[in-house]
Amino acid sequence: MKFLVEDKVFETLDTVCFAVVIAHGIDNTVPNLKMQKLLAENMLLCQSSLEGVNVREMEQVLCYREAFRKLNVNPNKYMCSIEALLTRIAKGKGVPNINTAVDLGNAVSLKYKIPIGAHDIDAMNGEMTLRFSKEQDYFIPFGSTEIESVDKNEIVYAAGNSVRTRRWTWRQSEEGKTSIQSKNIFFPIDGFSDINKDNMLSAQRELGNMLKYELGCNVSMGWVDAKNKSLNIDCI
Repeated sequence: MKFLVEDKVFETLDTVCFAVVIAHGIDNTVPNLKMQKLLAENMLLCQSSLEGVNVREMEQVLCYREAFRKLNVNPNKYMCSIEALLTRIAKGKGVPNINTAVDLGNAVSLKYKIPIGAHDIDAMNGEMTLRFSKEQDYFIPFGSTEIESVDKNEIVYAAGNSVRTRRWTWRQSEEGKTSIQSKNIFFPIDGFSDINKDNMLSAQRELGNMLKYELGCNVSMGWVDAKNKSLNIDCI
């Protein structure tokens, strides 16, 4: 199984790139107090750093807002996941504990102020692809059973015709979500080689090390960009 990025994505966003972490054999069935503590600590540090800050004007957020505009997505209506996460923290709402894998991903995302996704590999019904939508695509919103239509030429993460995340990093689907039953997880870290590559690599290393040494996973990592548009996510 592979993770692939469509040529048209790189034609639109020439410096977009993806640091990938694959975790096999995670025990997501019981809460992990260490991951919960890490998330709580990073939330507090992040909240402190956001005092008096307009999140949408942050350098770490502006690059995604500009990318959304290039993709014909209104960033004021559809916030990138990291902008939504930081906005929530800035308002003092915090981030709830969900499960071990998601808590860890959110903790690292907050530390480096960068979007990190989490997808159940075993729930994929085809290659995981970042591409523009097709006529047969469908989307089931998180927490719902109802199918939602996908806009024409909308950038999506998709496995087959099942859209896993709409508008790049805006909203994740019910299908493929990381649940307590998830054992094998694909973590994409989305960014730009000319803006936040160092943070991407730091986040990738920290996430990979935590998964391997703290959670006992078999971990592999890789990189996708305009020169290397696909990656085997079974065994990198």
